[in-house]
Amino acid sequence: MKKWLRRIRAALGMGLVWAAAWLGAGLILLAIVGLHAADVPFPLFFGLLGFLAGALFSGVLGVLGRKRRFDQMSFPRFAGWGALGGALLAGAFAVLAAPDVQFLVVGPVLAIAGAISATGTLALARRANAGELRDGSGKTELPRPDASTGIR
Repeated sequence: MKKWLRRIRAALGMGLVWAAAWLGAGLILLAIVGLHAADVPFPLFFGLLGFLAGALFSGVLGVLGRKRRFDQMSFPRFAGWGALGGALLAGAFAVLAAPDVQFLVVGPVLAIAGAISATGTLALARRANAGELRDGSGKTELPRPDASTGIR
């Protein structure tokens, strides 16, 4: 039971991080389009799509990358998984929410946004892991293999 709760919490966290990033993209798009289009809720809609895409990506990551650490994953693979999560969201959106919206239009946009977000997520995760390994002197010290800790 704890394992599922941890996975749900991770999916919610990933969704919130992606929602914040996509909300920012929506704000930038709103600034570009202009405030004349204030009736179009770009930021809120993008934030919702970002949350859903992040949660879907978390599920994809949990299935396809469950036995790997962040330092063992490549950026292209992570981007591919992010694109898969974005394409899954586009497919669900096209089927459930807006059947008249063309999947061929929405699919690539959400796949590219998912790939970019996933790559940023991996970069942030690696940076956070590197920050944890600092010993305070500015040098990065990698953990040594130890039988008591199980680190290899």
